[in-house]
Formats: sequence, structure tokens, C-alpha cells
Amino acid sequence: MPAYRPEEIEKKWQAHWKQHRTFHADNHSEKPKYYVLDMFPYPSGAGLHVGHPLGYIASDIVTRYKRLQGFNVLHPMGFDSFGLPAEQYAIQTGQHPEKTTRENITRYIEQLSSLGFSYDWEREIRTSDASYYKWTQWIFLKLFNSWYNLDTDRAEPLTELTARFAERGSEGINAAGDADERQVFTAGQWQLFTEHQKLAAVHPYRLAYQQDTYVNWCAGLGTVLSNDEVKDGVSERGGYPVERRLMPQWNLRITAYADRLLQGLDTIDWPDAVKEMQRNWIGKSIGAEVTFPVKDHENAQIKVYTTRVDTIYGATFLVLAPEHELVDELTTPEQRAAVDEYIAATKRRSERDRMADTKTVSGVFTGAYGLNPVNNEPVQIWLADYVLAGYGTGAVMAVPSGDQRDYLFAQHFGLPIPAISDAQQGLDQQADPTKEGRYINSGIINGLTYKEATPKLIAFLEEKGLGRGKVNFRLRDSIFGRQRYWGEPIPIYYKDGTAYGIAESDLPLVLPEIDEYKPTETGEPPLGRAQNWLYRDQYPYELSTMPGWAGSSWYYLRYMDPTNEARFVSEEAEQYWGTVDLYMGGAEHATGHLLYARFWYLFLKDLGLVSGNEPFQKLINQGMILGRSNFVYRINGTNKFVTLGKKDQYETTALHVDVSIVENDILDMDAFRKWRPDYKDAEFITEDNGTYVSGWEVEKMSKGKFNVVNPDVLIGKYGADALRLYEMFLGPLEQYKPWNTNGISGVGSFLKKFWRLFHPEDGPLAVTDEPANPAELKALHKAIKKVQEDIDKFSFNTSVSVFMITVNELTALNSHKRAILEPLTVLLSPYAPHLAEELWQELGHEAGSISSASYPEFREEYLVEDTVTYPIAINGKVREQLQFAAAATASEIETAVLATDFLARFGEGKSAKKVIVVPGRMVNVVV
Repeated sequence: MPAYRPEEIEKKWQAHWKQHRTFHADNHSEKPKYYVLDMFPYPSGAGLHVGHPLGYIASDIVTRYKRLQGFNVLHPMGFDSFGLPAEQYAIQTGQHPEKTTRENITRYIEQLSSLGFSYDWEREIRTSDASYYKWTQWIFLKLFNSWYNLDTDRAEPLTELTARFAERGSEGINAAGDADERQVFTAGQWQLFTEHQKLAAVHPYRLAYQQDTYVNWCAGLGTVLSNDEVKDGVSERGGYPVERRLMPQWNLRITAYADRLLQGLDTIDWPDAVKEMQRNWIGKSIGAEVTFPVKDHENAQIKVYTTRVDTIYGATFLVLAPEHELVDELTTPEQRAAVDEYIAATKRRSERDRMADTKTVSGVFTGAYGLNPVNNEPVQIWLADYVLAGYGTGAVMAVPSGDQRDYLFAQHFGLPIPAISDAQQGLDQQADPTKEGRYINSGIINGLTYKEATPKLIAFLEEKGLGRGKVNFRLRDSIFGRQRYWGEPIPIYYKDGTAYGIAESDLPLVLPEIDEYKPTETGEPPLGRAQNWLYRDQYPYELSTMPGWAGSSWYYLRYMDPTNEARFVSEEAEQYWGTVDLYMGGAEHATGHLLYARFWYLFLKDLGLVSGNEPFQKLINQGMILGRSNFVYRINGTNKFVTLGKKDQYETTALHVDVSIVENDILDMDAFRKWRPDYKDAEFITEDNGTYVSGWEVEKMSKGKFNVVNPDVLIGKYGADALRLYEMFLGPLEQYKPWNTNGISGVGSFLKKFWRLFHPEDGPLAVTDEPANPAELKALHKAIKKVQEDIDKFSFNTSVSVFMITVNELTALNSHKRAILEPLTVLLSPYAPHLAEELWQELGHEAGSISSASYPEFREEYLVEDTVTYPIAINGKVREQLQFAAAATASEIETAVLATDFLARFGEGKSAKKVIVVPGRMVNVVV
């Protein structure tokens, strides 16, 4: 038998698994189910680097382990294949995004398959396939045709709402959303409404609705961007300027689910950091909504939300978001130029930048005054970009004595900072938000405590019709439209300017072919280029497409039943698989994908379409594998490069170099000259031994740093099993870890050593049927116990160490026995599946059957020691050690100790008063 050859073994078993559908998961099984899910990738043109598979390897280990434990495991894979990068590439090259996306997916599948992942590829989905996004559109239509009933705390079909309108009009309807946007009408008036009027009355109740919304508009990309796609006022992709612009946008009313999304976090096993991020993003607060009338503007009112209504007497000015709807009306002629200039500057900043910038104080006075509702005192109305139109009411009452940002603003612009509590201190230096003490300068609450003042003020404001107690959330409704081509068409058409949902029977609404993927010359989204794209040949479609997170909000359900043409998932499949038992992915999705997916699931739950309460029961965030960059040092003004050890003798510039031409920090100088044309004549000042030693640094992997390591290269050199083991060996799964290619050779050596337990000196199979001895059984069962514990707590790096220790022990024992090696092969199979399959077959089992083997049973008795070494002390001072049978009783040990010459040697002629035996620990003779 030849030596261990991973390049042959791995291709053989990957082909076998595919041909025999080894990892097919059945939707009907007597076995218990277990659903393992990876966050599916966006298929970029760059393919995978070694950092990408980390979570996939971990989830695959769990998948294979659960199969060995007798579970029917669902472990699918697909592709989040809509998105801006493919569209931008299409704009640059003229190629259809579908073509480049398809090519990229082919590449990804090749790479994923080469790593031996046990995916059920028959369940593969792509969010850009019409057969898939038909159901994304279908869910959108369900949202469009639903409202949220606060009395029942669930979404309900709009037909139930309109039935109530017909019965008693709008009176008594308690719905999620902004009540101020809704009409008031009687049942009689409803009956007289035209179709257009009825739809207009219903629209503000919908869970999917259209509204003028401030968005991040990027003219360079011709689209709206999410906050995550904007950095420092420019697009993250391309670096184009971004401005805030009011545009009609589709929104999803996620705010209706804010409280349920908050409560659900207490029921799931997720990292505390992720749950805390979601809690902060949802941002529940209990306070009051207060109305400030505007002086000399009879019909203008400014509503603010505050969690500290007790401080209202200290509100010495109001601050509006620059986008606030009243700005134009309130700005005086004298302040017009300054206000317009400030608004223009604000448009160039993203919301994220505005929220993050806590050091800059900026603002502009509108010239108008509000009236404090508790004392009718005039307060100046200012604009400041730290107030956002989409948060709360877009206005805040500023209490500079109790809020540091208001304090700095007031100090900067010379506004009053009155004390409002006798417990406030240091107001000449900073704000003091204390709730202690009693109120001063505060009218009707003077002398009261915080607990006494708050309800009194709310009662006063409610009595005057100028405020009310209110629970508020920081969470905002989700903007659901993108002015792009490569996304799901929104299944809406317009008749006489009114939005209608297309009939479900007409789904999918397929992306039309267009000549270019840029916005039209008149500023319409790219879909405006589609010729004769009309619903039923007469009504124009919505030209926006859905955002990237639409398809990923429910994909885990489609995996359960991916080819069903009649339903997004069959009831039987959904009830069998239920919810995801283990979800593996990056922490960067904490407040995006994970929040939206929970929202969609709760909505589907309200409609009776899913059976669980939360979609993902356990979540693990794998850490990032950092790149290990290498540097060469060019002597300034030359094409000469000096080695690390001599660089301080020259003025140099450090340049990144491709890590593939560096080994153990030694640069391949010939390869360097061939790497880039400008280096073909490079000269080198080397170490005294003639080598060029490069510098190194740990940083994020990226093509620009030339530190991306292609897994294909490592698989070709060491094998996929070695790469799988090495990535797990790097450190705890959740932590960031530096990559060092040099270390993988050690794992490769371990696998060869494992092979030689079966094939000593790479000779023929030498496994015997001799019974195992106690030392061999002890080594095996220590491994079984530890590896099972490690997988159960997702501590994969320590398992790899256990395998190495065990193989070393068995090698030292010259062990080649089936009773040891067969269970050890099963134990290793989740980590190194190709090698395990090969050896399993050699042991006489059916080809490809290790996945259906049973996980080895741990037996405690093999770890029980036959003898125990006891320290023997005299008056507490240890003098020597003696061995006794592990089963010996205390009286037997006492008799045996006294029968030795121990007391004669150490007792100084004294007799024993008593002997204290601590079982398994020590013996103390008291003299």
C-alpha cells in the first residue's frame, strides 16, 4: 500500500459522496432531527480565501458528529446571489449580472466541495433564481396586505381591517404605526369612498407601505445605500459622495414587532454581545411625548419624546433635525441663508457619521420660538445634525443642565443652563443628570422627588392636551427599496398613481432584460430602461428592487423544501424541521440580517405559516482569521531591497509582498523578480547567509495587502483534511486568530502518523484482531470522552490536540489493533472525513458508510487506575510515597502502612496515636 496520498483519497471520496447522495437529508424520518445552518455566502469573483471556511468547517464537524449520534441532519448550502457588486461589475463590463454571478457560484461550489463539506447539495438555493424570489415576492405581498392589530398583538389580513371600517369606520382601531398619518371617518363615509379613496385610507396601516423617507442617495452609484454602506460621507463601494435625500421609498413596519423582538432575545441561546446589540438597536424606553406650541404660528406644534419629562422646566431650547418638516415654515427671513447653508452641509453627511460625531458642536438658530407647555416660557428653536428625522419625532427638548450634549451645545452658543435639582453639582463644568434630590426652579414639581414628579407632570400634560405617557423604541421601519437592477422586483404596479399588489398567480415578477444597468437619463432606476414592462400590458410596475437582505430573511425555510412549486415550504417539512438548531456566521450581521430574519419569521408566525417562536435557536459567531502579511524594504529612490536584519542601515519604505513567494519569512528572490514587471531588475542586500528575510505583520486578509491565502493551493499541497484540522487548531472558534501557513505542515505530519497506525512504515494494512490492553483502552477512551465534550461545547481546537496526543500514545504503544483503531477512526471522521472514509473501507466496512456508523461509546471503567500513589506524612509532613490498590479501604491502607518500617524510620521512636486516611489522596500518621 502506498503512503498516505490525500490528493487521491480526497477526490475519490468527494466523487463517491456526490454519486451516492451520502448527505441527502430526508424530510420524513424516525430519527430525531438536527438542523445546522451556515450563513450563506455572497459569491464574489475573488472566490474563497482561507479565512472564509472557518465557520463552515466547524459546522461540518457538528453535522457529521450529529449524524454519528443518530440524528437526521439537515445541512444545506446556497448563495445570497443578488447584490451591488455584481451590478457594478456589469456596469463596468457590460456583462449581465446573472452571467458573472453564475460563474462565481460555480467557482464557490468547486472550492466548497474540495473541502469535503457534507452539504445536501440537492437543496441548494440561489436568491437570484426566479423560482426562489417568487416566494420572496409572495411574502412581500403578504406584508403589503396585512396590518398589525395592537389589541391582538399580531399581524392580520387587511380584509379584517376593511371589514371593521365598513362596520364602524376608523373609530377604535388600535394599529401599529403613526396615527397622525391616518384618516378619521365613519362607516357611512367608508361606504361612499371610491376605490382610490379606500386604498389611500388603508395604505398607512399596511406592514409594507410607501412613504417619503430620508435616504442615503449616492448619485455615483445611482442608488440608495444602507447606513452600513456609507462611511465618512462616501459610499463604501467606489468612494462616491452620498447625501441625505427625501425620496418615496417602500418601507417594512418592523417597528410593530419591536417589543416581541426584544422579548424573544430572552428565549434563545445566542452570544450575549449579539443580544445586547439587538437590545440597543431596538432601544426600548419609557417616557412621554410632549407638544411644544410655536410662538406666532397658530397651527404649528413640535412634538418631542423624552424619557426625562421631570426635567421639562430646564428645557431652555428645542433642537430639530435639519430635515424636520417644519423647518421651512419656521425659519425667519433673517436666518434663511444660514439655515439653508447648514442644511446643505448636513446632506453631505451620513446618519452614521452624524450619530458617531460626539465631539463637534454645530447648529443654527431658525429665528423661531417654541413655548414650554408647563410654564409658557419662550424657548429658541435650533437645528442641529445630531438630531435625526427618522428617530423619534425628529425633535428634542434640550435640557443643558442634565444632558452633556445639550450642555456643550448651550455653552457653545451662549444659551442658559439653569439648575433644576438641589442635588445637581458642578454645572459650571458639565451636565449632571442625577435623579436624586428635589426639584427647584420647576413650578408645580418644586420640592418633589423624581418618583413623585414624573407621574404628576404626565397627568398635567394629559389634562392640558399637551402630552401623554408613551413607550418608545429607537428601532425604525426598514427601507425596503433600492434603485438598482440586480435585485428582486417589487411586485407592485400603479393604477392612477395608486399602488396595487400584483396577483399571486402572476408570480414571479421576473427581472426584465435591459440595455444598460445604470439609471436612466431622467434619473429613474435601471428598471426604467425596460421596454414595454407593464402589468397585464397596461399598468407600470414599481421600478425599485428589494434590498440585499430580502432573500436572506427567509432562506432557511426554503432549504426545508426547495423544489416545492405550490408553497414556499410545505407544512409537513416545516413542522418536521422546525427551527434552526445551530446557526453559524459572522457577528457583523447582528443588527441587519439577524434582526430582519427574526421579524419575517414572527410575521409568518402570525399568519400561521410557521410553527416555532424564533428561527435560530443557537447562534455561534466564528472569529476572523487574520492574514500574516510579509514586507520587503526598498531603499528609497532605488530598485534595491534590503533584508530585515540590515534595513536600519538605510532609509527604506516597507512594501507588501505576495505571501505565496515567501516561506518561513524567507523571500524567493527569483519569484519576486517575476512577480511584477517593475521588480524584474530588483537587486537585493541579503543576510550574511545569502537569504532575504522579509518583515511580517498580522492584519486583515485582503488582496491589496497580498496576504490572501488561496485554500486551493494548500489543499493541493497538504490536502483538505489537513486544512480542516489546521483551521480548527488555530485557536478558539469565536476568537480572532492570525494565519501562518507554516503551521499546516505539522498537521499534515499528524495525519501521516495516523495513517501509519494502520500502515506501519507506509506498508500494507497491518491491523490485527488482538484484544486491546489496558493502556490502549485508556488512551482511546480518554480521547472519546474529551472529543465528545469538546464538540458539545464547540471547542474544536482542543479536540485536535487530543487527537495528536492519542496518536502519539498509540504509536509509542505500537498499537495496530482493530478494537482501538476502528472507534478512533469514527472519532476523527468529523474532522478529517476523507482519511477516515478510506481507512474505514480498508477495515472492511461498506464504502462510504462511516457517516452512518455509531459514535464510540465512552466507558468510564477504562480510565479507572488499578493503583493509587499515596503521599505518606508524619504529623502532616510528607516523608515518602507508597502505592496501594485503587479499591483498598481506609482500614486496609492503615494496616499496610503500619506494617512497613515507615514509623521506625520517621517516628523518632514514638508510637502512632492515630492514622488518618484520605481516600485517593494521602495518609497522615499522627505520633
